[in-house]
Amino acid sequence: MSNEPELLRIEQLVNQVLADEPAYFCVSVRIKPTNNVKLFLDGDNGITIEKCVQFNRKLYKLIEEAGLYPEGEFSLEVSSPGVEEPLKLQRQYAKNTGREVEVVFTDDTRKTGKLIAVTEADILLEHTEGKGKKAVTQQVLIPFSNIKSTTVQIKF
Repeated sequence: MSNEPELLRIEQLVNQVLADEPAYFCVSVRIKPTNNVKLFLDGDNGITIEKCVQFNRKLYKLIEEAGLYPEGEFSLEVSSPGVEEPLKLQRQYAKNTGREVEVVFTDDTRKTGKLIAVTEADILLEHTEGKGKKAVTQQVLIPFSNIKSTTVQIKF
């Protein structure tokens, strides 16, 4: 059984909830077979737990009112994508400018570097090869079409 119509309806409700809050955006919506709706939201300046709770309450009410799940048998989780989640949207790339990222290319090769700039079509990555005096820092322009995934690298 496909939940495509359900997914589209929930995405519409999410957009309705976010309409008044342009600094926030939907990254993805998933529905598990147990009617567990999992929503990942983010913001241009990040998103707080309080904001996720606020969006959860508004959306839960809208899903109930829409009668998507007779008997009210569904659960809703609203959170930000974890650091392990790959970047999906251009807005996420823009928000992470200046951070260290690992890019996996469509041919499965990898490159790690600092995300310098983001446009609609590509990203600019600054990476260093070699060590010490032999280290060479280069900037490489990577079209989104060549990117399989990009994850932010956390340094401790």
